[in-house]
Amino acid sequence: MSALPDNSSYALSHTPGEVLTLISSGAAATRADLSRMTGLARSTVSQRVDALIAHGFVDESGPEAGGSTGGRPPRRLRLRTREHAVAGVDLGASHCRVALMDIGGTTLAIQEDPLSIGDGPDSVLRHVERTLHTLLEKAGREPRTLRSIGVGVPGPVEFSTGRPVDPPIMPGWHQYPIPEFFASRFGARALVDNDVNVMALAEQRRAFPDTRFLLYIKVGTGIGCGIVADGRLHRGAQGSAGDIGHIKVGEQEDACRCGNFGCLEAVAGGASIAARLASLGLDAASGSDVVRLVKSGNRDALRMVREAGRAVGEVLAGLVNFFNPDTVVLGGALAAVHDQLLAGVREAVYRRSHPLATQVLRIEPSRTGENAAAVGAGILAIEHALSPSQVDRQLARDSTS
Repeated sequence: MSALPDNSSYALSHTPGEVLTLISSGAAATRADLSRMTGLARSTVSQRVDALIAHGFVDESGPEAGGSTGGRPPRRLRLRTREHAVAGVDLGASHCRVALMDIGGTTLAIQEDPLSIGDGPDSVLRHVERTLHTLLEKAGREPRTLRSIGVGVPGPVEFSTGRPVDPPIMPGWHQYPIPEFFASRFGARALVDNDVNVMALAEQRRAFPDTRFLLYIKVGTGIGCGIVADGRLHRGAQGSAGDIGHIKVGEQEDACRCGNFGCLEAVAGGASIAARLASLGLDAASGSDVVRLVKSGNRDALRMVREAGRAVGEVLAGLVNFFNPDTVVLGGALAAVHDQLLAGVREAVYRRSHPLATQVLRIEPSRTGENAAAVGAGILAIEHALSPSQVDRQLARDSTS
């Protein structure tokens, strides 16, 4: 699950945490592999591996069947997952989804509940706390095994502090100390990010692992973009990269909830399409209603979704020219009718983007489904828990306690 950086065999200083990266990524399976890849003496490798085994990060077992070609077969090194769990929390406008995972990336338990983000942080986070205890009990894990928690929220986040900043649909959440809430209850580090960022992470790690440059476009009530650059999430200086929902589209002057006019979200967001359909006398109040009408064959809904796709494509064409991704993924509520949405997006992108930028470009619907944000938040937590600096800190802390 842990991503191995390019040229790592030359760049690492080979602390125990960095040795664990080689093991957890699958790059090294034996002590001999580690010695060959790092250039460390076998005695030094043994010190590192023995420390990782003693602290419960690594198992060493006999060779796999058929693996020996004579002589004493090497023992295999594997990431130990039993004593290490993480949680991925997806907080949406009207739902809460929590996934409990081990540090190898296996989902142990998952639960979704209807919940309004407008209820405020105290109520919502207490619900997450109760859910986490339920899932830990269901999976047979002790709360002390929880190493880190990833949280995706539907609003802007200052990633360095984990605090939401003026989130439009999250009243009462501005500057709320989400990481401190979880640290005080579980003793675990919580990493908080915008939901579209963790969706992009899940899509790249699980569905498109060979893709290095990916854009994940979430088209739901609002519209946002998660950016994976050279295999890493790109958040910008303060964490607001990818806020494409408030880019002005053409000559449109639709009023947006941000106070401006002609924003992409006001033109192509699920709520704005639902409002236009309702003005025609149709039963539509949300993006899910738009999806229902499209699936029933309503011609006005079909037309508006395709037009929304063109509007998204107009903005995306500029992003394709600027960023040159090899993969664009469409997710969110409206992606449930991706045939119509994708048709409009592709039409605009291929018409307005430079041929070189689209030479290998693929534009695809999301493959990770409704659990994308919870799983992505869990992956964020795993990559923190297995980061060399975090592992080295834990070994140092355990050895002095």
